[in-house]
Parts: sequence; structure tokens; C-alpha cells
Amino acid sequence: MNENKLVLMQGIYKSFENVHAVIDANFDLNQGEIHSVVGENGAGKSTLMKILYGIHKPDMGTIFVKNKMYHSLTPADAIKLNIGMVHQEFMLAKGVTVLENIILGNEPHKGQKINYSEAQRKISYYIDNYGLDIPLDKMTKDISIGEAQRTEIIKALYRGAQILILDEPTSVLTPQESEQLFKILEAMCKDGKSIVFISHKLNEVMQISNRITAMRQGKTLATVKTQDISIPELAKLMVGREVFLNIASSDHSSRSEVVLSVENIFVPGEKELSKIRNVSFAVYKGEILGVAGVDGNGQSELAEAIAGLRPVEKGKIVLNGVSIEKLPTLSRRKLGFAYIPEDRNSQGLNAGMTIKENLIGNVFYKPDFAKLGVLRENNIKLLAQKLVDRFDIRPPIIKANVSSLSGGNAQKVVIAREMNEDASLLLACQPTRGVDIGAIESIRKSILDAKRNGCSVLLISSDLEEILSLSDRILVMYEGKITGILDISEANEENLGLLMMGAPHV
Repeated sequence: MNENKLVLMQGIYKSFENVHAVIDANFDLNQGEIHSVVGENGAGKSTLMKILYGIHKPDMGTIFVKNKMYHSLTPADAIKLNIGMVHQEFMLAKGVTVLENIILGNEPHKGQKINYSEAQRKISYYIDNYGLDIPLDKMTKDISIGEAQRTEIIKALYRGAQILILDEPTSVLTPQESEQLFKILEAMCKDGKSIVFISHKLNEVMQISNRITAMRQGKTLATVKTQDISIPELAKLMVGREVFLNIASSDHSSRSEVVLSVENIFVPGEKELSKIRNVSFAVYKGEILGVAGVDGNGQSELAEAIAGLRPVEKGKIVLNGVSIEKLPTLSRRKLGFAYIPEDRNSQGLNAGMTIKENLIGNVFYKPDFAKLGVLRENNIKLLAQKLVDRFDIRPPIIKANVSSLSGGNAQKVVIAREMNEDASLLLACQPTRGVDIGAIESIRKSILDAKRNGCSVLLISSDLEEILSLSDRILVMYEGKITGILDISEANEENLGLLMMGAPHV
């Protein structure tokens, strides 16, 4: 092994039943660098790093850490080797304080009692040296997402991590929190620590990385110095073709005809901070109104209230001149409403049915597709095949079960079904969450096509780049309220980020 390499992974294979997740993959890490791992959903990047951390055991291959060879590791081995990992889903106990979370299982003792002052002294080193500002005495359930992530990082450092693996670390952060995280990572690297940064946000990867490894279909395609590659080249390497994600929207809306009016609504929330409190706004004909905000600030509740899946305690929702706040979902659909839910698995698809059956889920009762209670199979097949071809659903086999599809193709089934009809309002919630970069391009084009065909779109997304790329106006939510509505000409990541943290629009 090269003595300059802290980590060297060679010829790594990992399968889960019949799925080959990692195929002959290679990876190395230098001391004091940030090495990003990029790839489409399912490319194998998280699996490869979970093998390094010991969560998965490789089927084949070798791992060198600090010049010592291993065929597999356990998480306990990884911690002893000073490897830490911060997962995309935070793993903090809610019913204890931040301090107690950090030291859990590694408590310093003075006699029979936990020595909290010694723990605070040790933790203060990381807070002071890396700017990891966190409230140690707060209950974990009461801290922000950014504070939760910093807690996870300190928890790993407290256990001695010199190598830190971060899986999609900015997916739930505001731009300001992301910038703060980057400063923390740079300070850690100057202190000799090494970072593995798993991300799908190519602009951030280019900003923060020293080197980048690109993966596709379980294989590592190339490792390059960041200065030697551009974002379009990196996207092409990941997907295998040119990709155009920044599809600029053009505002064809006169803002004279209101399609959806939300008037002073109050909606119960999953938690106190996500209650909808006296929210009002309008969506005009032919526009895309983006809704931005950190997850958990009422966006889901707002969408479910409009879709008829959550009760409205007070206020009105008017679609095409009709009050719909008390109408069932089917009645709303008959008024021109289409809905892409944020969770395709629990709300958007029936996993036990075929592509064909899912594609007719909102039209099967209509005369073209049913007569006297009997389905008109030929018409259904023609529609399903047309939609599969139009939206490039793969494999293009209408009898295939949707549970066999990749995330991107499963999402395309939802998109195809909802965009098939001439809806006047499309409510699109997290339409590209968890899908491949190639599918993201396709879905964004479909949303813009709907707008060009005269449909109004209410786009709820936690991806600010998506919101800025597609929207004509942007509404920002914080703790169940609207902190501002900006025209796209005045919106940028900085002022949106401030609104997402609760600062009022000036």
C-alpha cells in the first residue's frame, strides 16, 4: 500500500440477493483531504462507504487502513481505527440532552458517577476549534436540523474519529448552514483530519472537494482532482450522457387569473412547529409557484390540506372558483387537480400492482376505460404504453410490477399518471427526491411542459436549486407560516436561506 494513503479499498464487491450493489470498486483517501463520492441513486456510493465503516461486509476485496490489510470490518473495528460516519438519517436519542447523546456509551466516570464536567471539557475543544456551536444542555428533540448534524459530527469526533464519512450532509440544510458546515470541514482538514463527502449536489462537491470519485451502476469510473473536471463533465461521467439540469423557466403568466386561492387557513401539524397558522397565497394561471423551506416547517401539512388528506381547521381553499376545503380528493380531481405526493411508496403507488394498473389509477372509472363495471383492457393497454413511451419508463413493460422499478422509474410512473390529464393545477411535492440525476432532468422538463400547456404548478421542494431553476415566484415557509414571497428576479440562495431560518422579508 502507498504510505501516503490513509485508506485504500481495492476490488470491492457487494451483492444483496440478486442486486449487485458494488462491482470491483476502488477508493483511496489521503490525510487532510476532502474526497467526494458522487453517483446516481443506486450507484453504490453509500454501500461502498458503509463497507469501510463496517456496516456491510464485502463479498470480495481488500481494505487497507493505515497500512494494515482487512478483508472486512465491523463498526467497532472502524471506531478503533478512528473512522466515524454521520448518516443521512440522524441517529440521536430524542429524550435526552445533546451532551448525553454525544457521550452515550462513552461516558467518563469519576468513581461511580458520570463526570459531566470532564465530558464538557473534551467537547469544548471541538466546539472552540472547529466552530461546532451546539447547545449541550438542550433536549435533542428541541434542536434545529443544523444543530443535530453538528451534534452527530461531535459525537464521531468524541469517539476519536480522524476519518469522517458524511452521507448527503447538506440535504436538509439551509444555504447558510451548508456554508457553515464547509468551514467546519475545512478547519478539520487543516487539523489533519480526512473527510469522505457523499453527495448528489455537484456544485457543492466542486466547491468543497480536493478529489472526486464518480460511480455508476456499482462501479468506480474515475477519480479526478476537482480542478481537472467541470460540473457538466462530472454529470456526464455519472450518467453516461450529457445532462441539462438548470432548465430555466420563463414566466408566461399574466397573473390576472387565480387558479388556486388559499385564504387564512389553519391546519393541524405532525408536530408543534409544522402547524399551518393563518397562511394565505394565490397561484396564478400558467405559473410555477415554488414553496421552499427546511423540511418539517409545514410544507407537508400544506400539501395534504390542499389535496384533501388533512383537515382544514379554519379558512378557505378555492380551486377554479369552488371552495374545496371540505371536498373529498376525487371531487378535487374532477375540478382539475393533479397531485404528485412527496412519498411515492406510501401515497403515490400501489406496490402490489403493475405499471399499467398504476398508470390508470385516476381514470379507470371513466367511460373510455370501463363499461358497466368491466375494464376495457385494449384502451387501458394503449394508454399505458403511450405513457411508458412518452415518459421513458424503463423497462417499458406495462405488465411489470412497480416494486421492481428503480426509484427514478417508479417516480416517472407517478409523474406520467398525474400529467396525463389536462389538469389546471398540479401540486408537485418533492418530485425529484431520491431519484437519479437523469430522471431529475426528465421530471423537471415534464413540469415545465405542464406549465407551457397552461397548467399552474405549486412546486414544493427542499432542493433550492430546483426551486430557483423552475419557479416564477417563490414562497418560503418557517414554522408553519410564510416568511416571504419573492419574484424569481429577486430571489437567490442567500435571501431564501435567511427566510428559511425565520428572518422576515425586507
